Amino acid sequence: MNTIKNIQDQILKLKKEHDICILAHAYQSQDIWEIADFVGDSYGLSQQAAKSHQKTVLLCGVRFMAETVKILSPEKKVLLSHPQAGCPMAQQISPAKLAALKETYPGYTVAAYINTTSELKTLCDVCVTSSSAVKIIRNLENQNILFIPDCNLGAWIARQVPEKNLQLVTGGCPAHASVHKTDVEQMRCLYPDAKLLVHPECLPEVTDQADYVGSTTGIMEYAKNSSAKSFIIGTENSIVQHLQFSCPDRQFYALSKDCVCSNMKLTTLMDVYHCVQGTGGEEIVLSDDVMTKARRCIDTMLTLG
Repeated sequence: MNTIKNIQDQILKLKKEHDICILAHAYQSQDIWEIADFVGDSYGLSQQAAKSHQKTVLLCGVRFMAETVKILSPEKKVLLSHPQAGCPMAQQISPAKLAALKETYPGYTVAAYINTTSELKTLCDVCVTSSSAVKIIRNLENQNILFIPDCNLGAWIARQVPEKNLQLVTGGCPAHASVHKTDVEQMRCLYPDAKLLVHPECLPEVTDQADYVGSTTGIMEYAKNSSAKSFIIGTENSIVQHLQFSCPDRQFYALSKDCVCSNMKLTTLMDVYHCVQGTGGEEIVLSDDVMTKARRCIDTMLTLG
């Protein structure tokens, strides 16, 4: 009977033999973290993939992330660990709907959250991540900005950059949007000394009460560097466990038991095993035209941020 350690050892052996770089998004499980070459947020992983020497990249996460890896490393073979692992937010706005929005708001700069499909990025002016969004929006010349697709992240940005006119579209992350003010009140009551760290994809009624608002990586770094001893974590619940492993001398609590990404949970350690064995996953294939056009808004992000 195989054990987790046994499968992990086989994966480490096979990825070396087959020249594969394994990327794990922060929302993946601990057993997958332990066999990954890099762990982090979606865009950070794509940057690491571009720097890696391996010819094949295996992304343990969701489809739009694997597409971003392919856009930044078009010469590499890119695999998605589970073909059904998508992102509901990335699917909320179609290219046709965005084209209509651009007609409704002529002259607006279109800023897309990185959590969008490669096809949608071809129609956008600039891309942003949760960690870079405020700086990039502030650096845009245009005062009028159409921000897609997460209205919660957009509302948080708008509060940080009041000099800009952000037009928001209804949409966002279902997992983060499931957290409410009542969850904050309940957890504050249970753990009054704990710092509240939340992701900007959460509702304004949640981010308004936080001690820190930032990306997943930002939340983890804040917790690791803080002198506080207890934290309430307002992002995907896997981060609670990861922080418990990283900082065993501190206490971490999930803000809501419902903040779970079912798509991230699709990938298992055995899925990774089958991928490095050559019998699983899906290769990401994008046309040269899509990769070229989608790359422009990412390059603009790098220029501005």
